[in-house]
Amino acid sequence: MAPWPEVENAQPNPGKYIEGITSQQPPTDGKGKETNKNVAGTSDTKIELLPSHSTATLIEEPTDTEDPWDLPELQHKGIKWTERDTEGKILCILQGIGKFLLLLGFLYLFVCSLDVLSSAFQLVGGKMAGKFFSSNSIMSNPLAGLMIGVLVTAMVQSSSTSTSIIVSMVASSLLTVRTAIPFVMGANIGTSITNTLVALMQAGDRNVFRRAFAGATVHDFFNWLSVLVLLPVEVSTHYLEVLTNLIVESFHFKSGENAPELLKVITNPLTKQIIQLDKKVINQIAMNDPAAQNKSLIKIWCKTVTNVTQMNVTVPSIQNCTSPDLCWTNGSHTWTIKNVTHRENIAKCQHLFVNANLLDLVVGIILLVTSLLVLCGCLIMIVKVLGSVLEGRVAVVIKKTINTDFPFPFSWLTGYLAILVGAGMTFIVQSSSVFTSTLTPLIGVGVISIERAYPLTLGANIGTTTTAIMAALASPGKTLRSSLQIALCHFFFNITGILLWYPIPFTRLPIRLAKGLGNISAKYRWFAVFYLVILFFLVPLSVFGLSLAGWPVLVGVGVPIILVILLVVLLKLLQARCPRILPKVFQTWNFLPLCMRSLKPWDIAVSLATGCCMRNCCCCCRICCRFCCRLCCPTCCRCSKCCQDPVEEEDIHIKVPESFRSLSMVVEAPEGVPKSKVDALNTNTTSSLTAL
Repeated sequence: MAPWPEVENAQPNPGKYIEGITSQQPPTDGKGKETNKNVAGTSDTKIELLPSHSTATLIEEPTDTEDPWDLPELQHKGIKWTERDTEGKILCILQGIGKFLLLLGFLYLFVCSLDVLSSAFQLVGGKMAGKFFSSNSIMSNPLAGLMIGVLVTAMVQSSSTSTSIIVSMVASSLLTVRTAIPFVMGANIGTSITNTLVALMQAGDRNVFRRAFAGATVHDFFNWLSVLVLLPVEVSTHYLEVLTNLIVESFHFKSGENAPELLKVITNPLTKQIIQLDKKVINQIAMNDPAAQNKSLIKIWCKTVTNVTQMNVTVPSIQNCTSPDLCWTNGSHTWTIKNVTHRENIAKCQHLFVNANLLDLVVGIILLVTSLLVLCGCLIMIVKVLGSVLEGRVAVVIKKTINTDFPFPFSWLTGYLAILVGAGMTFIVQSSSVFTSTLTPLIGVGVISIERAYPLTLGANIGTTTTAIMAALASPGKTLRSSLQIALCHFFFNITGILLWYPIPFTRLPIRLAKGLGNISAKYRWFAVFYLVILFFLVPLSVFGLSLAGWPVLVGVGVPIILVILLVVLLKLLQARCPRILPKVFQTWNFLPLCMRSLKPWDIAVSLATGCCMRNCCCCCRICCRFCCRLCCPTCCRCSKCCQDPVEEEDIHIKVPESFRSLSMVVEAPEGVPKSKVDALNTNTTSSLTAL
């Protein structure tokens, strides 16, 4: 670039660069005579800009570009503590206590709504989930087993429920441990749908939604990447089965007490008043029990007594008697004594639907809608209360405590401590879904960074497996070995995944993938719903359907799709790293149609579709839609057509030397020059600089 002219001793004299105002005297020719005089005798000043030397350095590229992943500054907006009087300080303390109690109350309702949501999903899809497990014809296919685990866990919203079904089937010899391991991997994936659903509730603000959705999907990417690597390894080597079998045979475990349910003690008094389920029905359906097909999942009798009495019964022959001493004949009949079990119902359960006489599907839909509304409302209030609490010095302390690393020699230990904290918190609340769903709004408001939330999520994966191990140790003797081996498979699967995707910073791909998806979802928020439906339902259902057709169909359809995906990834890497080795046509994606390389056409189509739906809806539906949008997205409602992004023109920053920054203020009208011409000069000069 050409340098600026020497301006070291430059004075704010615009006349040096502008002809016509270099002096206060009229210009003269070589003979000292005035030139360019008009009839009235006044001199016409000719205003003309000299050609510039270089304009390239006038354009200053903005250097301080804001990173959307930087944590926002939670600044204090009220009165400082030092400026308050005694009454103000007492009032501030009382407000803080009140906000803290409100936060605990909304958090309690949030956790209870998650529990009710899980029950609603079990009522809607629990029997279907049991039928998935009862399909013995495809149990030997590990890919089908993986997808069944994903679908069942996504349908019942509980990995513990799907894992308990697997344990029951292994204990009953319907499944072997080898065939059950892919089901456990699928359950590990399906349990991460809960916090992704919670992240959708924060779609009102783009930056908040970007962070929240990335923080939720980092769990998804970790689970999917671990399965993509470890499932082929397990199928070829069976390392999880061999390792856990050695551990179970080396230690002589005995049945113990049940694992402590710390969170259930707090939430059960409320959730049991709403709904109670008989989860044994799903297990019985999975075990192909025909009597369980017509049973309801809604628990009616909570207190029953089983009586065993001896009764005289007839048997076909003497060989059917319980004992030769307890067998006699009376005419043509042979009698014996048998123990008959009689179950007597004593007390009904006390919940809302005990006497409703409604179908499981109807009750499930009612609970599903209600729990989602409560979940959404609690989440919004939690974010609001957190936004008012986390300001000033409190925010600084919390952010520094959570996001700060240890001093230099031990900075690498910070992430592993976060893993231990996540495991401990998950062990306390007895649910990884609850812990990660509670983290999601904190990530959205900017209290926890994605880099710190990642090890906390990995710790939650370990914590939920330790809970399963303790539950397995409390199993009865006939199911102890199988349940413990399944729980240990789950544990070592997560440990192996952490060793793959955490210790080396370069291998922390889930963070980068989650940030990329967060950026896309923040720009096109409908893509978040598309991602959720595709990844957790359509893809598992498609693979499951192809598995039913047999291995040749699955390989014939799946292999070309995998090859295309690998080719796209390879081409993307080459375009980013070394584009020169590629032909010119492949150095960009412009050779593809716009709909295949950009989401903009699809965004227009989605906008048109939603607009048509709104025009065709009745007045009540439109009012309901607007109310829901205002509730979930208070700053941006598509129904009121305010979601369109304004087209912002980029500002071009002009770098002007110090002596010329006040050019328009220095130029004064010389004698004989009208002020309007100088004003025009100032306007033209400023416009020329801005245009440059």
